[in-house]
Amino acid sequence: MCGIVGVFSSDLVNQQIYDSLLLLQHRGQDSTGIATMDGSVLHLHKSKGFVKEAYRTRDMRSLRGNIGIGHVRYATKGAADREDEAQPFYVNAPYGIILVHNGNLINTRELENDLYKIDRRHTNSTSDTEMLLNVLATELQDNISHKDLEPNDLFQAVSSLHNRVKGSYASIALIAGHGLLAFRDPYGIRPLVLGKREFDNDVEWIVASESLVLENGGYQMIRDVEPGEAIFISQSGEFYSKQCSDKATLAPCSFEYVYLARPDSIMNGISVYEARLRMGNYLANTIIKQVSSGDIDVVMPIPDSSRPAAMQVARTLGIEYREGFFKNRYVGRTFIMPGQQQRKKSVRQKLNAMRSEFNNKNVLIVDDSVVRGTTSREIVQMAKLSGANKVLFTSAAPPVRYPHVYGINMPTTKELIAHDKTITEIESAISADKVIYQEVPDLKRAIIENSDVQQLDLSCFTGEYITGDVTSEYLSWVEETYLS
Repeated sequence: MCGIVGVFSSDLVNQQIYDSLLLLQHRGQDSTGIATMDGSVLHLHKSKGFVKEAYRTRDMRSLRGNIGIGHVRYATKGAADREDEAQPFYVNAPYGIILVHNGNLINTRELENDLYKIDRRHTNSTSDTEMLLNVLATELQDNISHKDLEPNDLFQAVSSLHNRVKGSYASIALIAGHGLLAFRDPYGIRPLVLGKREFDNDVEWIVASESLVLENGGYQMIRDVEPGEAIFISQSGEFYSKQCSDKATLAPCSFEYVYLARPDSIMNGISVYEARLRMGNYLANTIIKQVSSGDIDVVMPIPDSSRPAAMQVARTLGIEYREGFFKNRYVGRTFIMPGQQQRKKSVRQKLNAMRSEFNNKNVLIVDDSVVRGTTSREIVQMAKLSGANKVLFTSAAPPVRYPHVYGINMPTTKELIAHDKTITEIESAISADKVIYQEVPDLKRAIIENSDVQQLDLSCFTGEYITGDVTSEYLSWVEETYLS
């Protein structure tokens, strides 16, 4: 999971990119980078850490030009602590291309071999983004059919890229001296939205991971970039688009709606906030089947992403909703922090339990999901130390039993608490009096209800991978690589 943005403006674009990345900071905290284009000259700055700490005045001044891209990184492939793994990545031919990517490629072994032995290209990192960039560069070089680069050359290159690359990818690239290219994998697993605004009689364009970036910048949301589609905006502002895959079918990642996206975003025509409210409605119905409402005194969320679901659980059950956990805004999201010890330490730094809300009460806690169990166990202990009689722990998502290979950092089964445990064993592991999960069909209904979306990637809950090419051998290799 990462956050990406690309902007075509009538003026300097550096501040717009910076402001957009601040809004996407929840999607990645490991590193950040901005690239701009001034005529045919590309400018780049990238650094480890948060956006607000990564760019100084001199850095911003050096990012000249009216077209630019930006990235915030949450490492799923490549080392999180290496600055040279930060995006964007650059290759000098053809023309000069610089690219950002949100997602995860699943055929990197084959690509690494082909890039070296067939394409004669060298990658200098462990990042699959650099591989994606070099595949794009190779295919563009092979598909240039005229003296000057034309939009159809780019679209043919993306079409060829779709045939070579497997996995999830929402990408934005700058083509030096030509314009901005954006494209999305044939399943649309990772989000990418398109917007425009008129400014002093000029039309400006933006593509970004989430719609909140568009709204904040005063852009009109036009639509989502379609699965398999490529969009090109020339240096003169001309807009071109084309479907580049004959196998395109929308199947977005369900975990975006469970946890990753901000609630005030709309992706694939689905309001994240409203989807989370519906998750609470369906979860409440499951709770009713398993627990008497008289055994619960209060309903509490784990701030922030579970708050909408918790409100609906309380409303449906007719039980008081209370805020017992208070969040330190200066600690990052624990789920996307690298390393189990760092996540465990940060739970106590991030949350504080107020004793008066727990003392002598049976508390039903609602979280968005339970992945590793680290956060859940710490939260249950905090509640009990604050005087709770009983702690019932509920998840707005089903049990995460399988690795996520499309851009969420859940690559191994050994770190997933629900992979080989029964509900009773999970209750014991996190010290909860009862654990209740959302049902998979209910999660799907909650997300796609009142939308045109027909499919979701639910692979981390079901083990059924939407691209159809994830084998047990590949999952074993990922696990061995991750643990080595």
